[in-house]
Amino acid sequence: MKSYTIIFFLLLGLSCNAQKQEVQKCIESFFEGFHQRDSSKIKLVCADKMILQSISESTTKGNKLSNESTKEFYKSIASIPSNMKFHEKILSYNIQIDGSMAHVWAPYEFYLNEKFSHSGVNTFTLFKEKDEWKIIYLIDTRRR
Repeated sequence: MKSYTIIFFLLLGLSCNAQKQEVQKCIESFFEGFHQRDSSKIKLVCADKMILQSISESTTKGNKLSNESTKEFYKSIASIPSNMKFHEKILSYNIQIDGSMAHVWAPYEFYLNEKFSHSGVNTFTLFKEKDEWKIIYLIDTRRR
């Protein structure tokens, strides 16, 4: 009986780890498309009605919440000048999953032309439909 319990928890742990890897791969694909300026690649991992928000934090101007439509977001990605170098470096992933919902907390640093621009946290909410994870909500903080 004891060995069945151990095997059960071992298999449960492997299943949870595999799910977290699927979610992380979805987020990594999002950033691959972002860094390649490829909105088509990003769309593959995003829901059609994804919600996008940003929180700009400033001690002088105060905090500001802004909304962006998916259409505006994809257009802004495609319109990034090819001579502009940028990189969003994800520092870690904290992934939580409950059935068909996942939440990812991902602190980052953003570099523009190889110089530090700002940092913050991305949070993603994902929904698993059929066998595919899709980003349904993205909010980030931005501070210098």
